Amino acid sequence: MFTSHVRAARLVIRCEPLMGDPPFIENLIGVLRRIPSIRRYIGGGVSDDGSWWVKFAIDTAHPLAWRTVQELGHVLNYLSINERLPTVFMPVSPPPYLNGGPEEFLSWVIECRDPVFSPADAAIWLEDRLPEPIEDASSWAVDDEV
Repeated sequence: MFTSHVRAARLVIRCEPLMGDPPFIENLIGVLRRIPSIRRYIGGGVSDDGSWWVKFAIDTAHPLAWRTVQELGHVLNYLSINERLPTVFMPVSPPPYLNGGPEEFLSWVIECRDPVFSPADAAIWLEDRLPEPIEDASSWAVDDEV
């Protein structure tokens, strides 16, 4: 179903994975932590039906914040018209009128409801398609943005 070449907000309670997080999410967390504008890992989990999610914050003041949103949205939401991944990348927020602005309260979630597609699979797709090297901010720049 999924073909690919494989290469050999202040809601943060903790900056590290929660103790109950499934180990198979760790590959995806590792890739996300390498992205220059991602602030910290917030949480992740798996449901009884095998669906999974990872939640994190993007530093809205980072010059590559919107580039990060665009790259993740492209790979995870709309990589191909003919063969889409079963993932959704989206913003989540508590009510802004009760809390505050995006720099403090906006988070991002990667969700997958297909248990066949694992977080490790998502990590591979991201590693194969994000700018290289992932941790180098200059590789993310377009037309000397950074």
